[in-house]
Amino acid sequence: MKRLFLFLFLLVSNNSRVEANIPNIEPSNYRTLINLFNEWRVFEKPPTLNGAPDYSKERFNRDYDEFLSFKNRLDKIEIQEWPVNYRIDWYVVKAELNGYDFNYKVLKPWERDPAFYQTVWMYESDVPAHEGPTNHGTLEFWSYQFPLDKENKEKIKTDLKVIPSFLDQAKINLTGNARDLWMAGIENFKQQSKDLRQIEEKISVHHPDEDLFKLLENAKHSTQKFTQWLEDELPNKRGPSGIGKENYTWYQKNVHLLPFSWEDEVRLLQRELDRAWSSLKLEEHRNRHLPKMASADTPKDFDILTEKSIDKMMKFLKNNDIMQIKSNMEPALRAHRGTFQAKEKRNFFSIGMHYDPLPLYSHFYHWFDLAQVRDEPHPSPIRRGPLLYNIFDSKNEGIATGVEEMFMHAGLYDDNPRSREIVWIMIAQRAARGLGSLYAHANEMTMEEAGKVHVKWTPREWMKREPHLLRFEQHLYLRQPGYGTCYITGKYLIEKIIANRSRQLEELGQPFKIKDFLTQFNDAGNIPIELVHWQITGEKPSGLIEP
Repeated sequence: MKRLFLFLFLLVSNNSRVEANIPNIEPSNYRTLINLFNEWRVFEKPPTLNGAPDYSKERFNRDYDEFLSFKNRLDKIEIQEWPVNYRIDWYVVKAELNGYDFNYKVLKPWERDPAFYQTVWMYESDVPAHEGPTNHGTLEFWSYQFPLDKENKEKIKTDLKVIPSFLDQAKINLTGNARDLWMAGIENFKQQSKDLRQIEEKISVHHPDEDLFKLLENAKHSTQKFTQWLEDELPNKRGPSGIGKENYTWYQKNVHLLPFSWEDEVRLLQRELDRAWSSLKLEEHRNRHLPKMASADTPKDFDILTEKSIDKMMKFLKNNDIMQIKSNMEPALRAHRGTFQAKEKRNFFSIGMHYDPLPLYSHFYHWFDLAQVRDEPHPSPIRRGPLLYNIFDSKNEGIATGVEEMFMHAGLYDDNPRSREIVWIMIAQRAARGLGSLYAHANEMTMEEAGKVHVKWTPREWMKREPHLLRFEQHLYLRQPGYGTCYITGKYLIEKIIANRSRQLEELGQPFKIKDFLTQFNDAGNIPIELVHWQITGEKPSGLIEP
């Protein structure tokens, strides 16, 4: 009997840490959490004011008591006896509620951040939702197929109608004093004007509709007026844009569920920056007798290079048992294969892509992930759609960045060692830009000064080529605390999951298989990375407090 008990104990404490082996019967009160989640998501979407989402101070103050009732109801749900899979869902909802509270009290994008009122989006995000604080009235032009059917024609009209009213509301709501956010937001609306002209050109070809053109004209006019208003108000904006170290730390620990303070992230990113630079120099020494990398400098050469790279990527993943290959993966990669750009127009990422697309194609793990979200909806309704406030960032950006190096170590560049140099350059760039964003949030640097860190510590001066990318990235990271660092913090925490799971399997005399790990990782859903750790290893992160 003792031997049987010992065997069962070891099975539960080791092998059955994997979620699939934990008893997974739905708790009787789990439906209470699902119902609360559904009500919460309805509440989180604001009512309309003059046809646009209402972000007025009066509305937030009026709704705050109802928000507190959600927190109280959540805390009363007893989850101590739930299987891990269901307890994780509770923490996801808790993180979203904390995100709303933080936005209400600290971040206040509707008051501090003009870019929050951008509505026109011409491209699909490569993560589950748009990066950064995003309003509820967006026009997702990339999602429309032309010529428009009747339903989508009416939908785009509705989307366009929102813009004038929304920008009128913005002039009332934007009472903040964050100079860098204000100044950078002006560029978003200059771009929105360009995007609306592009939409007009597209519609004129397929739908010369008088009502549509009138709505477009109103949207263009209101966007131009709003841009001018932002420029007129800029001299009065003199305040800091960062949220400060204490707020940053609270946000990371309570919304994104990361185990790091601001100071921890500085140390981690500095270490990764140093490691990337030193590794690059060792690669260069190792490759010193090899020919220099040659870039694809004609459209034909670029097409040949990308076709060869897609074929190589998919064969590598399959033949080396790296990932479970699904029918939707190669089409997802092909849809984002990149386009040729002349040398003088290449930014950081396209410079590398024209030498070898594979480092960036590794990062396009994103599109494999989104294909799974589309074609294999998660069984949990809480994990099925995009989580709010970008709390998926550590998982999604962490794995996309992490596999750049993992695939390299697994042999992706054994026949082309020079490409290993690109991997280290990309890691260094992500660490450098994240460090800059940390100092900007601490209000120790302006956004421009943070950008100088970004440029200075990116190898080979690849960030000096195109200032638009630099401005876009630092602006995003100032708008969304933690996004600038999540590529490196998420990568580190994924490496920690691999280490802990490998140790568990080694104790059982079982091999670690990257294919099995990535399957478990993907199937966990797009949730904070520490919750993925808990699901895969059964080891609960110390920072998570039970209700």
